[in-house]
Amino acid sequence: MTDIDWDHPNDPKTGWALDHVKQYVSSNGAEGQHWNGTQTLLLTTVGRVSGNPVRTPLIYGEDDGRYFIVASYGGAPDHPLWYKNLTAHPEVRIQVGPKIMQGTARTATPEERTAYWPLMVKHWPSYDEYQAKTDRVIPIVVIEPKDA
Repeated sequence: MTDIDWDHPNDPKTGWALDHVKQYVSSNGAEGQHWNGTQTLLLTTVGRVSGNPVRTPLIYGEDDGRYFIVASYGGAPDHPLWYKNLTAHPEVRIQVGPKIMQGTARTATPEERTAYWPLMVKHWPSYDEYQAKTDRVIPIVVIEPKDA
């Protein structure tokens, strides 16, 4: 893959997600990591069509140095664009509070999904509602940061 300009990603165009990203970045993670009673990170993927970095705020869980995000898309019938991007290009960047890390993302195995779904529902109980309203199995993504 060509060199990615990770430091200049495309952010959401409008709305709460754009406001959330701006707050997170401008405060170096001091504001925005804690949001609506849960915790969020900023995920930067490589656009599968454009090849440009794209940044998205997402709820996360953590275990044993790995980070977990849920490709719920509110229970929509299709996967979110960020998930489609990382399945095409698994190298990602995340910002968790002030810490910025490169990593590799992959879809959790069925066993991992079963194990980590309750953890993610503790962070955002609506995930169970989202799963109930769609026929697709909502993926959990595992992000493994690269060694510093």
